[in-house]
Amino acid sequence: MAGKRKANEAGSTNDLRGDVLRVLGVLKVATADQIQRLASPHLSFRHTEKKTAAQRKEARTASHRGAANDLRRHGLAVDGGRTRGGEEVRLLTAAGLAAAAIDLDREPEEMGGMPKSAGRSGASHPMTVNETVIALIRPKPDLDRLTEQPAEAQAAARAAVDAPDGTGTLTSYATEVALPVKGTWKNPAIGSARADIVVIAPEAGVPLLFIEADNCTEEAVLIGRKFDKYARFFQRKEKDTDGIEKPMWRTRWSAPEWDGFERVHPPVLLVFHQVGKRSAKSQMAKVAELTRHHWQGTWDRENGYHSYDGRIPIVATTLELLREHGPAGPVFWRFGRDHRQPLLEAIGNPRRDAALARRRAAARERERRRAEQEAAAREARRPVCADCGRKFTDDRWKAVDSYDWSHPRESHPHLCEDCQSRTAAAEQRAEADERERQEQERLHQEQEAEQATQKAGGWLSRFRA
Repeated sequence: MAGKRKANEAGSTNDLRGDVLRVLGVLKVATADQIQRLASPHLSFRHTEKKTAAQRKEARTASHRGAANDLRRHGLAVDGGRTRGGEEVRLLTAAGLAAAAIDLDREPEEMGGMPKSAGRSGASHPMTVNETVIALIRPKPDLDRLTEQPAEAQAAARAAVDAPDGTGTLTSYATEVALPVKGTWKNPAIGSARADIVVIAPEAGVPLLFIEADNCTEEAVLIGRKFDKYARFFQRKEKDTDGIEKPMWRTRWSAPEWDGFERVHPPVLLVFHQVGKRSAKSQMAKVAELTRHHWQGTWDRENGYHSYDGRIPIVATTLELLREHGPAGPVFWRFGRDHRQPLLEAIGNPRRDAALARRRAAARERERRRAEQEAAAREARRPVCADCGRKFTDDRWKAVDSYDWSHPRESHPHLCEDCQSRTAAAEQRAEADERERQEQERLHQEQEAEQATQKAGGWLSRFRA
C-alpha cells in the first residue's frame, strides 16, 4: 500500500485516472467539475449535506482532482491555468494524449489537436465546447450508487434518468478535428477547417455531425467564412483503399450512401453561448444570410420537398436551450426553415424522407400487383386433371411440363398424380389379367392339341388293325 501511495500520492485509483485520461483525451482541456459530470454523474447527487454549492462542488470533484494530480506527477497531465470563474483546468501532455488514445481505442491521428490558447485567457471557448458535449450527452447517474442518499437527492437523480436521452457517449465525440482542404489528415494545409466537435453516434440517428461553438464574440462574417472552408473540404476527393475516388470525408467516417441522387454533405451545428456582447439571435440570422449559398435548397414541386444536392445542412441553437431541453427538444433552427425542431428532424429532411418512403411504397405496391397479375395468369394456365377435375400441383405441373430428356416422360400427362397412380395401377392389373388370360388360353390350346393327337393316334391304330 505504501508503494502505491508513493506512486499516486493523491490516492487515486486506476479507474479514476482512466476517467481523467478519457475525458481529457476527448475534450483536451477541462475542469475537474466537467470531468466528474461526464465520468461519474452520480457524484452530482451526493454531498447534499454541504451548505453551499461551492462546498458541494469541492466534495464531489475531490476524487477526480486527486486523479488529475497523480497524472501530473506521472507526466501525463499538466495544469492549464484557470477559467474566468477561477476553476483550474487540466490538459494532457503528449504522453498523456498517447495514453488516452490507447484507453479510447483510437489512432493518434484520430485524437485531434489541442485548442488554441488552451488554458490561457480563461479558456472560455474550450469551456463552451465542453459544456456543449455535456449538454448533448446528458450523462445519466447510476441509481444503484445513490441508495444511501437522501430521498430528495434520489428523486433528482431519478428525474435525470427519466429525462430524454442525449446523443451518444463520450467515445462518440472528438474535438479539434482538422478537416484538410489540402495536405493530409495529419498535416493539413493552411486554410483548412477545424471542427470544434465531431459526433459519430449512428445508434442515436446521428451518423456524422460537425459542431462549431461560439461565445457571441466573433463577427458573423468570420463564422460565415468557416463554411467556405467546410465546403472546400466536403468537395475534396481522393482515392480510398479500394482504389475508388470518393469524398475525402467518406474515407475516414462512415455515413449512409447518398439517396435519391442527392449529394448532401454532413450537417454542421452552430451552438451559440451568450457570453459576448453580440446577440445570439442576431448572430444566427446574420450567419444564415451570409451562408445562404451553402445551405439553400431548391423546391421539388413534383415531390413536395426541398432538394439539397451539394448543400450543407446548417443548424443553430444556443447552449442555454440545449442544456434545458437536450437534443430531443425543439430548440434547433435549420437555416431556411421557419420553426425549431428536435436535432434529428433539423439535420434531416422529413419531407424528402416521406416522399421517398411514398415512392418506395408505391414501387412495392406496383411490384405486389405485378406479382399478383403474374400469379393469376399462371393460375389460368395451370392444367386440370382430365379425370377428377382438380388443378395440378406445382410439382405435378413441372413434371408433365419437363423437357429434360434424361428423365422419362410422364405416362399420363393429362392426369393428376392420384389419378395417374390409380390409372397406372388399373392398367397394370388389366395387363396382368390379359397375360393370365393369354396363358390360360395357351394352356387350353395345348391341351386340346394333345387330346387331338391322342385321338388321332387311337384312330390310326384301329385302322391298321
